[in-house]
Amino acid sequence: MGAQIAAHLVNANVETLLFELPAEQGEPNANVIKAVENLKKQDPAPLSSPGRAVSIQPANYAEHLDLLQDCDIVIEAIAERMDWKRDLYEKVAPHLDEHTILASNTSGLSINELARALPETLRHRFCGIHFFNPPRYMHLVELIACVESDAPMLDNLESFLVTFLGKGVVRAKDTPNFIANRIGIFSMLATMHHASRFGLGFGAVDALTGSLIGRPKSATFRTADVVGLDILAHVIETMRNTLPHDPWHKYFIVPDWLKARINSGALGQKTRRGIYRKVGNEIHELDIARKEYVLSRATVEEGIRELLKRKNPAEKLAELRNDSSPQAQFLWAIFRDVFHYCAVHLEAIADNARDVDFAMRWGFGWDQGPFEIWQAAGWNEVAGWISEDIASGKSMSDTPLPDWVKHAGQRTDQGENGEISWGVHMPYGSYSPSLNTFRPRSTLPVYRRQLFPDRLLNERAEYGVTIFETDAVRMWHTEGEPGREGITDDGVAILSFKSKMHTIGNDVLDGVQQALDEAERNWRALVIWQTEPPFSAGANLQKATERLKSGEPPSAFSLLARKLRKSAQSAVLKAARSLHLADALMAGKLAEVEAMVAQFQQTSQDLRYSMIPTVAAVDGLALGGGCEFVMHCDRAVATLESYVGLVEAGVGLLPAGGGCKELALRASQEAKDGDPFPRLRNYFQNVATAQLGKSAEHVKELGYLRRDDPIVMNRFELLYVAKAQAVALAETGYRPPLRARSIPVAGSTGIATIKGLLVNMREGNFISEHDYLIGSKIAHVMCGGELTPGSLVDEEWFLELERAAFIELLATEKTQARVEHTLKTGKPLRN
Repeated sequence: MGAQIAAHLVNANVETLLFELPAEQGEPNANVIKAVENLKKQDPAPLSSPGRAVSIQPANYAEHLDLLQDCDIVIEAIAERMDWKRDLYEKVAPHLDEHTILASNTSGLSINELARALPETLRHRFCGIHFFNPPRYMHLVELIACVESDAPMLDNLESFLVTFLGKGVVRAKDTPNFIANRIGIFSMLATMHHASRFGLGFGAVDALTGSLIGRPKSATFRTADVVGLDILAHVIETMRNTLPHDPWHKYFIVPDWLKARINSGALGQKTRRGIYRKVGNEIHELDIARKEYVLSRATVEEGIRELLKRKNPAEKLAELRNDSSPQAQFLWAIFRDVFHYCAVHLEAIADNARDVDFAMRWGFGWDQGPFEIWQAAGWNEVAGWISEDIASGKSMSDTPLPDWVKHAGQRTDQGENGEISWGVHMPYGSYSPSLNTFRPRSTLPVYRRQLFPDRLLNERAEYGVTIFETDAVRMWHTEGEPGREGITDDGVAILSFKSKMHTIGNDVLDGVQQALDEAERNWRALVIWQTEPPFSAGANLQKATERLKSGEPPSAFSLLARKLRKSAQSAVLKAARSLHLADALMAGKLAEVEAMVAQFQQTSQDLRYSMIPTVAAVDGLALGGGCEFVMHCDRAVATLESYVGLVEAGVGLLPAGGGCKELALRASQEAKDGDPFPRLRNYFQNVATAQLGKSAEHVKELGYLRRDDPIVMNRFELLYVAKAQAVALAETGYRPPLRARSIPVAGSTGIATIKGLLVNMREGNFISEHDYLIGSKIAHVMCGGELTPGSLVDEEWFLELERAAFIELLATEKTQARVEHTLKTGKPLRN
């Protein structure tokens, strides 16, 4: 865990030392060097780029403790043993400067007890900083004070964690396992208890407790395998040992089947077997009764599946409670007992209900926190059901709901349709039992950077003032009513797409062009920002299919892309359209398609040469046409977790919205001695292999972001930074770049060189004949056609080559087969 925290620190450009025990033999730093090397191999990757590993300075406790005196913060992340941590503190404390903050990454040991191992002069600079694993990807950090912790120090630390490391900070009280693990592990224990009670297997439980109820796809037992069964057992034992008076204490026990797994060395994913194991291409699960693995039975009753799809949370919980089937009763029981547990312990573990809900969302990946789910389903009614089940002995504990639950349900407001009964979350704050009031959000200055922070139930985001709106886009601003001549204080207009996954179709492109016209007349700059990720999944496939079925010509934008995804690191493919493509093309629609592609290209060019600066604010996926928009804006601001690429080659196409042109132009600008080919060859490889950047840093290395495009660690600060960049460009007396009219091409020599490489790959059976054709077309476009190397052309030359090659590939049967296969199966076809 310490190495992963170090990795995320260098992701954020923080100079970092990583300490380990000295090796018993040979190089003293061998242990820490091995830990750093392992970072390059892990998946998901802790480092934003493998090259970042060199920025972690290895150190060991025998030789390098004196280096600690120059550190601003020291984070301890050794094993969860109080005696080991105390010994380390005694060793480290004398080497810390008087300004250094010391923090523990403990997942549940007492911060106050740890503080007692420190000199009194250091305790005011000590606290808990609990990162969740993996630190790069998990948004939550729990910040835990000890009695002596200095308040300004904690505020400064929170600001650092939020902006520089991109985290969502929750202040937890110093109680065992703090907030997220306390609730999360109880939820797992309740799930285990009720799964056994209702006779449900591991696969069935995971099918029920994953995305169907708004939790991660790994659900319960797959998550346990990922975390490690030994780690899970340790956390359960910690709860048992440190929470003797908890009303649910009798359930804090490691089940016999879990002990048996651990004793046999089946610890989960790290040992390739745990609750699950993979046999060939099949997933097998443990059968407790037979004590062996059987083919996983991940089934959900159809009626339950349909019930869980309903939008109304009150109806869902009511029907689950009233349905006598084992799966329905199981689901109601785990909801009820988590609600019950959270209500009883809220005052002890957290300042308010908001902190509990954010902790579970950010730390365990729940779509909604437990109090949000409860309140959405009807606070008073659900409270009544819980009380009834407590009285009848159905609940895991007979502890009554605390009095504040009833008081919270009595809070009402006057809504549009009459009186509204709330619960713990009001528009102006969340309930704090210890203060008997609704606590507003933190007022630390760092949160002013979050123009639209993560929202809870009943918190509505008011996305500024509309400038114009269509069915596809909305143009707006954040400064209130426009002032003189329609210009607000900062003069920045924002454009957001309304299409599903922010795909690009005719209507979106029309909206972009309308927004550029409006911005040039009345605004200083235009930012393209989506209210939720992704930035854009490419072009709209569905509309193309509908048009074709209705006899309309296919939209060029639909012919560009479809995003298929499982996670940020999974394969991302591009698809064009459906089975009817050949019929449309045979009917003479090629000219119309080419004209539509030309319109897409023109929109990209308009973004580049607008009279006002354009900024793309990128979060999540930006594929195909979305990537081309990013490349054509004057500036891009991207969150670290941005995954950007021109991935059209995945279904036998090439980028046709100006992407090939833009890479050829960048290669010429980066050329040494006037030869663009060395740089162009790298760009060709990225396009031909449909490379997707796995972080904003990686995207820069691929060339889709410029080296000076800012990377934002916290996605909720993205719009703030993008607007600041837009204002900075406008303040320079912005003029668009001069059009490139003399671009040197790699020409026939470049094409021949790339084709030679492709021939070798084809002859070695690494690529198919059609792969060779696709690669050859991409090379032809990016090298500028069969011209003498060094010949000078303009941008339109490349755009014409793009359009022609796109149409030629689109007309081939094998590309059409790839598209059809991808649409049907979600997998690539290599024909």
